Formats: sequence, structure tokens, C-alpha cells
Amino acid sequence: MTRLAFLLVPLLLIGGCTASPKDSVPGNESTAALAPSGTRVDLTGAGATFPYPLYSRWFNEYAIRTNVRINYQSIGSGGGIRQVVARTVDFGATDVPMTDEELASAGMPVLHIPTVIGAVAITYNLPGLARPLNLSPDVIADIFLGTITRWSDPRITVLNPKLTLPATDILVVHRADGSGTSYIFSDFLTSVSPAWAAGPGRGKDVRWPVGIGGKGNEGVAGQVKQMPGAVGYLEVVYARQNRLPVVHVRNAAGRFISPMPFEIASAATAMLESDRKLNASDTLGTPDLRVSLVNAPGAQSYPIASFTWMLIAPSAIGPEKSRQLAAFVRWALLETPDVASTLGYVPLPSEAATRIVDRLDAALAAERQRVP
Repeated sequence: MTRLAFLLVPLLLIGGCTASPKDSVPGNESTAALAPSGTRVDLTGAGATFPYPLYSRWFNEYAIRTNVRINYQSIGSGGGIRQVVARTVDFGATDVPMTDEELASAGMPVLHIPTVIGAVAITYNLPGLARPLNLSPDVIADIFLGTITRWSDPRITVLNPKLTLPATDILVVHRADGSGTSYIFSDFLTSVSPAWAAGPGRGKDVRWPVGIGGKGNEGVAGQVKQMPGAVGYLEVVYARQNRLPVVHVRNAAGRFISPMPFEIASAATAMLESDRKLNASDTLGTPDLRVSLVNAPGAQSYPIASFTWMLIAPSAIGPEKSRQLAAFVRWALLETPDVASTLGYVPLPSEAATRIVDRLDAALAAERQRVP
């Protein structure tokens, strides 16, 4: 499936990176009005580990504000998808968009609602380097394919003329468990390397040609820290919080970019604006928001970025819980975007957040009309 087929147009016209509350309009109840004082409303969710710190903060603050208690289990993207399809939770969360086959087999519409932007960083253990390591997409792919095996390989040294790289083996570390992080990284490798696309491909569980596995971000980081010459990938929030060295990756514009908040947000802005222009004739758009952000255009774009999504199946949970979830999404995306920033995440561009909420409202209104 193409990247353009996933995009809601003109849902994501790009503005700044700070959202503001939307004016009250019919059908868009205020969050405070949804759960009067003394009334307890409970919602349950499960899924991706990446947004768990953010979701926990959002859910705690929302409970204080509205008396709506949201219980979320951090069990991984695959578990979130399975539990939504099994109808055992009110919403799921995933870093990996459901495939067309998964959506068809679900037997009901499942909405993908982007909530925040994340990224994957590449960390390494090369003691004594005076500056960050630069790598190009093709070199990264060949390292993880096992084609490039030594740090002194000419294809690496030419990218780092001011560094003295050791003539030692490259020790690849990858995730041993299925994860959204692996999906994002392998999505990037598939997009930039024909050899990777024809071989391991993209997925939550990848058959890594070389290297050793670590469980979770902690496992990958631990392996890399213990072994000089090692290289691995992990969530950028984890890398930033633990002050791990990260590769500057050459983007589609030919610039070496670090995974900082502005550069990650730039990937979303550039990708969505590019696809909006290509689909300018489509004035209504599509409710499908499974858009990939890897290898985005733009001079400032970090190339290994991704949305993370909430999964909502209105027909499975009914109109009242759907309305409660929509109210939460409106509050989280439009009224509290700074919460994401304070925790190291990258909030959605403001115009994107507004139109995502509008699209969710429209989808729920259509569901109410479909089911009396």
C-alpha cells in the first residue's frame, strides 16, 4: 500500500506546533460537562509501550478534571490491536498501523487517531569520538544486513572525514521482542534499501540477518553499553532521557539530522504538506490516517519518525463510550499539547490536531446515523 493511500486530505494542513482549544460548536461538548461531579465513568485501553508515559500523565490529569477514569495497560502494539479486535478494551494503542487485511478481518471499522509523533534513534558505543557519528540510509541498511562489518569501512569513513574510526568489528544489536520500534525502523530500512525490502522487509517481528537481541529499549541499550563497537536502535525518548549518543542520519534532502523535537516535527510537517499538495483535488479526503513519516522530504526532517495511534472501534463500544473517548482526544490534542513536550515527545502540529479531532467527530456522527 502506498504512503498516499494512508493519508487523510485535507485533514492535515500544517500549522505551528502548539494547539489551542477549539471554540464550542454544536455536538462538541466541553470535557467538564461529560462527567458531572460525583459520576464515575470508566474506560479501558491497552497497547503500545512507547506512548505509555504520556498517556499515563494525560489520563491522570483528565481524571482530576472530569472524573473519567481511564485504565491503560502497556502491553505492546500487537496486544493493543488484538484486544481491540477481540472487543476486550474500549480503545487500543499502537505504533504499527493495522494492515488492510487486519482491518478487513476485524469485521468492524477501526479508526486510527494520531496522538503524538515519535522517532527511532540509532545509538552506538565508540569511545573517544569527538563528534556525533554520521550515517547515510544505505549504510545503515547494509550494517544491519551484515554487508558492512567494520567501523573502518570506506563507506563509513567517507561520511565522517573528521573522525578516526577504529578498525574493529561492528556488533549489531536489535530487538529480540516484537515491537512498534522495530516496525518503524524496518519501515525506514524498507523505504531506503531495495536489498532490505527484498529481504527482511518491514514488521513488528523481523528476521534480523545479523546481530544479537535485547528485550525492550532497556535490553538494546544495555547490550550496546556493554560492548565497544556495538550499534543498535531504540525509541528516541529513551535515548534522550538516558543521554545516549545518537547517529545523525542523512535525510532525503542530503543533510545529516539529529533526532531532536523540531527535526522530528518537521518530518510530519513536510510529509503531510507534500501529500496534501499531491491530493489537492481531493477536497473531502478519506478517514484513513495510517500515514508513514519515514524518509520524509524537507531539509530539516529527521528520517526515522512515526505517528503513534489510538485505535477506536465505535460500533464495538457504543455511542456513550465513543463520545467519552472523543472528548478525551479533543482535550488531549487541543488543550494540553505542552504535556507531550515536557515528557520528551513531539506534539502534533496544531492544524493537524484540530482536523484530526474534527474527523473523529464526523466519523462518530456518521456511526450514530448508521445505528439508530
